Amino acid sequence: MQNFIFDPLLVTDFNTQLHPQETPKNLPDMRVIMSSLAVRTGSAMHVKQKQNATICVGIGVFLALNCAMVNADSQPLELDEIVVEAGREKDLIGITGSASQGEVSQAQFEYRPLSRNGELLEVIPGAVATQHSGSGKANQYFLRGFNLDHGTDFTTYVDGIPMNMPTHAHGQGYMDINSVIPELVKKIEYGKGPYYAEVGDFSSAGYSKMFSMDKLPEGILKFTGGEFGYYRTLLANSNKVGSGDLLYAGEFNFYDGVWQQPEASKKFNGMLRYTLDKEDWGVSVNGKGYTNDWTATNPIPQALVGSGTLGLYGTMDPTDGGKTNRYSFSTNLWNKGDNWKNDANIYALYYDVNLYSNSTGYADNPVNGDQLHQFERRVQTGGNVEHTRYNKLFGFDMDNTVGFQFRHDEIMGLGLDRTQARQLVDVVSHSNVSETTAGVYLKNQTYWHEKVRTIAGLRGNFIHNDVTVLDTAMHDPQVNAANSGNAGQALVSPKLSLIIGPWFNTEYFVNGGFGYHSNDARGTTLQFDPATGAALDSSTAKISPMAQSRGAETGIRSNFIKGLNSTLAIWWLESNQELVFSGDAGTTEVRGKSHRYGVEWTNYYKPTDWLTLDADFALTSTRYVTTPDGEVNNYVPNSVGRVITTGATVVAPNGLFGTVRFRHFGDMPLDSSGTYWAGSTSIVNLGAGYKQKKYKLDFDIFNIFDSTANDIAYAYQYAYPAGATPQTDIMKHPVEPRMVRATVTVNF
Repeated sequence: MQNFIFDPLLVTDFNTQLHPQETPKNLPDMRVIMSSLAVRTGSAMHVKQKQNATICVGIGVFLALNCAMVNADSQPLELDEIVVEAGREKDLIGITGSASQGEVSQAQFEYRPLSRNGELLEVIPGAVATQHSGSGKANQYFLRGFNLDHGTDFTTYVDGIPMNMPTHAHGQGYMDINSVIPELVKKIEYGKGPYYAEVGDFSSAGYSKMFSMDKLPEGILKFTGGEFGYYRTLLANSNKVGSGDLLYAGEFNFYDGVWQQPEASKKFNGMLRYTLDKEDWGVSVNGKGYTNDWTATNPIPQALVGSGTLGLYGTMDPTDGGKTNRYSFSTNLWNKGDNWKNDANIYALYYDVNLYSNSTGYADNPVNGDQLHQFERRVQTGGNVEHTRYNKLFGFDMDNTVGFQFRHDEIMGLGLDRTQARQLVDVVSHSNVSETTAGVYLKNQTYWHEKVRTIAGLRGNFIHNDVTVLDTAMHDPQVNAANSGNAGQALVSPKLSLIIGPWFNTEYFVNGGFGYHSNDARGTTLQFDPATGAALDSSTAKISPMAQSRGAETGIRSNFIKGLNSTLAIWWLESNQELVFSGDAGTTEVRGKSHRYGVEWTNYYKPTDWLTLDADFALTSTRYVTTPDGEVNNYVPNSVGRVITTGATVVAPNGLFGTVRFRHFGDMPLDSSGTYWAGSTSIVNLGAGYKQKKYKLDFDIFNIFDSTANDIAYAYQYAYPAGATPQTDIMKHPVEPRMVRATVTVNF
């Protein structure tokens, strides 16, 4: 029988992968050890589904019967012991600070079909990751009624490095996780809402923290081949070097895609990590490199697809695409004593990107077309340090934490140009930007009673922007000087959580707090439209560097039914002003105050050793406080109102395994009046295979029912072909059709 030893290790700071597993004897374990697994199943029903459904049911029945027969066998096949972290299976009563915190471990990824890296974040209940412009570009994310664009209100850290990029050429908070190798992710910690003192910018909707493996039990040689020119190879291993472990890996991924204009994507990832883990101190040193080059297919008009002018996988501009590079170095350190611990990390990285995109055809320029070139080079440096002391005051156990975070982004050659077939037509805006952020936080967790504890936090944030405009479309030195300058702001964000219970293996939470996201630095000094030279009105000129939010949540976590971990959360969130700097225009869009509220219900059930079931549901309502000018309703465009992810995984003791996953999202208005709606999207993925000591065979079918629903949709003005009259319609980017991929993994 295959055995699993669960060894969870998670706390709420930046370097948890190195922490010792014990806490002072007079305290309960203060580490947050939760997880989530968002799964997908479901799809539009076409005529040809009957045959596919029969295949799914047949495989499921076969695997279930296989498990039953093997369990009945008195001499099952013995496999090597596998050591994994518990993830969602862990009993979390008495540990977490909210119903919406969690963790998912590598064990939950092992049998999960992943079609793209962005789906790593779909393990967070209620989160959706889509793609609208080529697999090399950052995904589009949705969570708790936010169209996060590429990460504006959801922050992600990888080994302590913040992945969101302020004042990015394409969009504020741009978050590209294509540099992550999924097989080397040890765990993903997450939390939703602005209730956590240790996270700051871009975390109003929530946060995630990814941690890499320190070492591998065996080397990995993995090859995947699939339809539409998909090929991927991964080589990873670790060796003992001195007193520590050296992990090294390389990933190569090529993909043409289903599009009329092939992607010709070429992705390369490399990683070196040295870890030294002693009894009371440790250090890890990380070096990573990533490069990607691709051709993109952007959203196209739904009306032109319906008329046959464009194919479903067609394009308005075959020269769209991009290229990006990222190289990083970081160090994580920790040490501890009898009643204290320290954590720190420092990092430096270089990043560049060139994006070419034409989403409107010939609406702005009937002759040359509307292609835009967004570009930048960036050096990012920073660090985090945290000190925690475990105390007893007036007879109450408590821990007190103080932390400091610093980050500086030097952004060079930050620009927006108009191009045709990637050749310069006009300059819109060129700038250099220096942006510095700092945060200090205090956090206290007190155990008032066996069944009552509180977590109180206070966070102070400071930002300073220095913008130098080099050129605009007017080529006017006075406009350049007026749009240059400095801007800064300080903001205080209190947090408070109350946790009571458990009774009958059920715990209750009440959380509240303030959060924020920073705004694009260029918008904080902007006074004239860089494209026209026109003076901006007071609502869009020199906007605030930070936009505050506040939220509250009440929830429960229950293990009342044996084998079932379940949470229920009801939440509310207000954003003071949804200001968005448009990288496609070089100006700021004012979107006003908004309210969001919703309910989330998550379930993870393991009735037997060989069967795992999970189902997560999220319903959200999102509205502006006032109806925007010119609109007849107050919907927030692209706010997803319904997300459902469910799945079942069967792992037989003889090595056979199978999984089926359903992913659904819908109830998405595309304009504030509610004239246009995106429709619902439902996708079923199927995975099956066979695993033994030294090898594993995977067979994955994505979108098994061949849905043609939208992966993402918008509503805006376009004109196509050249000379056509501009009109407003739904712009769609469909999900990729049914595709098959096979993987061979050899361990050595």
